Amino acid sequence: MGMERAEDAGVYKLRDDLAIIQTVDFFTPIVDDPYDFGQVAVANALSDVYAKGGRPLTAMNIVCFPIKKMDVSILRDILRGGLDKMREAGVLLIGGHSVDDPEPKYGLSVTGVIHPDKVVLNNGARVGDKLILTKPLGTGIISTVIKNGKAPARLIKKLTKSMATLNRAASEAMMSVGVNGCTDVTGFGFLGHACEMLEDTRVGMVIDSSQIPIFPEAKTFAEAGFLPGGLTRNRDYRKPMVDMSPGVPQYLADILYDPQTSGGLLIAVAKTKAARLLKALHDSGVPSAIIVGEVVASPKNRIVVE
Repeated sequence: MGMERAEDAGVYKLRDDLAIIQTVDFFTPIVDDPYDFGQVAVANALSDVYAKGGRPLTAMNIVCFPIKKMDVSILRDILRGGLDKMREAGVLLIGGHSVDDPEPKYGLSVTGVIHPDKVVLNNGARVGDKLILTKPLGTGIISTVIKNGKAPARLIKKLTKSMATLNRAASEAMMSVGVNGCTDVTGFGFLGHACEMLEDTRVGMVIDSSQIPIFPEAKTFAEAGFLPGGLTRNRDYRKPMVDMSPGVPQYLADILYDPQTSGGLLIAVAKTKAARLLKALHDSGVPSAIIVGEVVASPKNRIVVE
């Protein structure tokens, strides 16, 4: 599995019972606290391995930092936050690369493992499957508010906790039950990644907008116009595949396109297994997991948001 599809990571088969998963992700600070930024960046980078159903093993740091303009203690805190999150995930840091750059950036190149027969594709959804989302939406909108200095400390703390939470428990739960498809919801937004799940398939999706979990504060800020540029780009690119019901509030339509950082997993699971998967998710500490829609035969390659 390589660049031929919009999969979350590459997979290379080493032998009949072993394949490696490879991915890379890094970005500019999403929160002000350096330690928290390191935590979020690592959780985000590891998520692609979890979306494939794999187990991350090793990582290499990717660091861009203005060494002559910012105190090195800031970099030290970023790396400490990242290392602590890697330790939580059971991932071994084996090296990395750094460059002097005007704007700080941090992330990882990650290698994981999986049995070749157990790789979860993002386009494996089948008619009748239920769609489960494991984290609330709205991180892009709230991050925009943070960058404008208008977010209260309690909200920053809540947002950071969600973004720094590993998708490991959700991945392990879905692998224990068995699912048909999965992707993690990140920069292309909920609808952007849902559209990727439909490409080159013969199925569609119906999304129940009333069931979409969101950060309540995202509603307020979206209505106030704090919309990141990535949201508009996501909407412009994917709206030809989306039928948005007139009854869906504008703020919610915006949130569905909102670019997420370290978002949750969007899982397609057989209807007969959905209740079992939800219980497994809730029991393993994924309280926000909820059924948000289903996979349908028609309209093909389209998403209906009701």
